[in-house]
Amino acid sequence: MNTNEIPVAVVGLGLMGSSIATCLLIAGHPVVALAPLNSDLLFAKKRIIDHLEKAVKNGIIPHSPDYYLANLLITEDYSELYASKLVIECTIEDIDIKESVYKKVEAVIASDALLVSNTSAIPISKLQKLTLHPERFLGLHWTEPAHTTRFLEIICGDDSNISYGEYLYELSHQWGKEPILVRKDIAGFITNRLMYAMYREAISLVENGYATVEDVDRSCRNNAGYFMTFVGIFRWMDLTGVAAYHTVMKNLLPTLNNSPEVPELISKIVEEGGRGISNSKGFYDYEPGEAAMWEKTFSEFNYEIREIALRYPADIVKKKLKEQQQQQQNQ
Repeated sequence: MNTNEIPVAVVGLGLMGSSIATCLLIAGHPVVALAPLNSDLLFAKKRIIDHLEKAVKNGIIPHSPDYYLANLLITEDYSELYASKLVIECTIEDIDIKESVYKKVEAVIASDALLVSNTSAIPISKLQKLTLHPERFLGLHWTEPAHTTRFLEIICGDDSNISYGEYLYELSHQWGKEPILVRKDIAGFITNRLMYAMYREAISLVENGYATVEDVDRSCRNNAGYFMTFVGIFRWMDLTGVAAYHTVMKNLLPTLNNSPEVPELISKIVEEGGRGISNSKGFYDYEPGEAAMWEKTFSEFNYEIREIALRYPADIVKKKLKEQQQQQQNQ
């Protein structure tokens, strides 16, 4: 599968759209990056260049940014999407805006092109009903930063042709992903359902006085944070003893928070204008300059954790077993 023969477009060039475009450029695709918002047009190229410069510095790519930028066109003109085989919509979570984008995209792309959405909140089965070819519409859920992380969910809606999901599954390996193919549409997909169960329980522990925000974060970092780059939930239970989890579940599960309401703690922060790091108002208080330093340090961490993660791919044990068997045969 030659990526340089598969033109791709990204519509929406905020933080996520810019890093998705970077990922695709690194993989060798010709990329048209379309900015529906003028503010995105002003900052997108700077973000992409910054991503590429850091990728060079950290040894992820062998060439200078200019090598990859030669394959990039940033535009506001939808007609430039005409040759795209895959269009990734990465706009805000507003169904009316997405529908408007889909109409403009489908007016110019070929009928056999794939249209996908990076939504994390709107069901794919609902979005695909807004398109001319729902069978060719899927979800492609990334995580930030898209060009350094291995995560990617490929989601089939009720009307999606599974063969296109399988095609994207294979193609995404060229993007450095260990993809997940979600064969049936479900709210939140896989990772959000897992993470929001944890967010809800974490907030509940704080709201009910069992622990502070700092204590909950410390617990998460030094337990799940220790092993989750190596293995997922089910492999972890296998490694540490399935029977023990079965016993604990009998007593613990009935006590976990299962409220359908948004917790008061996070509602209060949002109502008071808190957005987290971006305006230094969130679950934590930030001193002047501290929020910016968290962003910088997180960026550095992304490259360091990537190096470790690449040493332990999902098939690491099978590879080691194969090497061991070959060594034994050669003796």
